[in-house]
Amino acid sequence: MADAAMQSAAGNASITLWGRRNSSNVRKVLWCAEEAGVPYTSIEVGGAFGRNDTPEYRALNPNGLVPTMQDGELVLWESNAIVRYLAAQYAPALYPQAPAERALGDRWRDWTTSTFAGVFRDLFWGVLRTPQAERDPARIAAALAHSGDLLARADAALAQQPYLSGAQFAMGDIPLGSFIYAWFEMPIERPELPHLQAWYQRLRARPAYQRGVMTALTRVLRFRSGQHGPWQAPHVLPTRHVAARTQASYIARPNSPRFL
Repeated sequence: MADAAMQSAAGNASITLWGRRNSSNVRKVLWCAEEAGVPYTSIEVGGAFGRNDTPEYRALNPNGLVPTMQDGELVLWESNAIVRYLAAQYAPALYPQAPAERALGDRWRDWTTSTFAGVFRDLFWGVLRTPQAERDPARIAAALAHSGDLLARADAALAQQPYLSGAQFAMGDIPLGSFIYAWFEMPIERPELPHLQAWYQRLRARPAYQRGVMTALTRVLRFRSGQHGPWQAPHVLPTRHVAARTQASYIARPNSPRFL
């Protein structure tokens, strides 16, 4: 009965998500919304899109960072808080009710944020967001080695169970899953982590992962200040049902020069 009520709530809801879709923190929120089946409006801000320092955006998120979510009168920032809310409110299957079971997923969410994300950021920015002439090979190599060592811990856990959350996919898989896409799609020499690879393939098979996460790792779009209004096209996607040709145009091609 509770599940039916949640599904009804998801069908009637419509939320707004602010953030650039090539951000791992935004991806995790989009992915969770897709898993929950909640219709949403995606508004691209931050990075090349800018406008996250405007008074309008700062009124929503005083940090000026992405993502930000609005659901009715509720405004949330911090990606993990948004994921927890979406799962609890709209996707009970993603939000284990038993505290012990939920805590097992929570630890991987917190580990991703506190332990893995900073190390991986050095690798990601060094490989994909830094012009080749400005790259620091030693720093990239160190970040790659450190990232691989950390991911070996997830690989060991996944040798015992199909998901970080346990026997079933749940919200504990979402934070690392949003980063792992870049790990496997970047042009880098990765260590052999077979259980992590198998987990990634299971995630890739999920339609919500394809829609929320498997978009381009970087974009070349640039907008001049004032070219568009605060939240206007072309970077407003009015619902989660993006046209197939638009969605396809953002599928990552990691060997393309735009990623190197």
